[in-house]
Amino acid sequence: MSAFTATRIEGIVFDLDGTLYVCDRFAAEIQNASVSYIAGIKGLSHNDAELLMTATRARLTEVSGTIQTISAVCTELGGNVQELHRFFERTLRPEAYLVRDERVIRLLERLAQQYSLYIYTNNNRVLTTRIMDYLGLDGVVHGIFTIDDTWRGKPDEEMVQGVLGRIGLSPHAVLFVGDRYDVDLRIPEQLGCPVYLSQNLEQLLRLEEELLTSR
Repeated sequence: MSAFTATRIEGIVFDLDGTLYVCDRFAAEIQNASVSYIAGIKGLSHNDAELLMTATRARLTEVSGTIQTISAVCTELGGNVQELHRFFERTLRPEAYLVRDERVIRLLERLAQQYSLYIYTNNNRVLTTRIMDYLGLDGVVHGIFTIDDTWRGKPDEEMVQGVLGRIGLSPHAVLFVGDRYDVDLRIPEQLGCPVYLSQNLEQLLRLEEELLTSR
């Protein structure tokens, strides 16, 4: 899905996990780690914590009408986002799951010749840096915005406004790219940014063509 306008795009803000790489095994490991965190603070078995999180996510989604993030679910259950991410730093090993894709590297290198590129992620800076380094993407972005900059997780209008302010471009000139509309794209679009939904590698690799045809 693309929703580009005819206006000139000068910057692109990418989500990281599920957008610049797609790895179901690592996504499952993140979910498993969050369950372990909740099990620890609640004194529950892993299975009971998983059931509790599933039920909580479903309830929050029904009330809000939007997909709920791991951070939101953990906070609802009495967890602390900072502690959750410190737990992620200690336990997650993205290098065991991720595979570098030269096509993605070349895509970002080409885009960086025409646009300012940024990362805006609900991941923390330590893991984001490790993931970017391992995938070979660290040298092509102008800036990285992570959850531990403010501890305000997506979706959050104040944080998006802050990202736009630090980039220094008007909303219509900044394209947001993400794999979850409600989490990554809804608020930027409401603020006037063009958006691009990319939920697999093929859609990501078509971004360059979409940008060319939108001019």
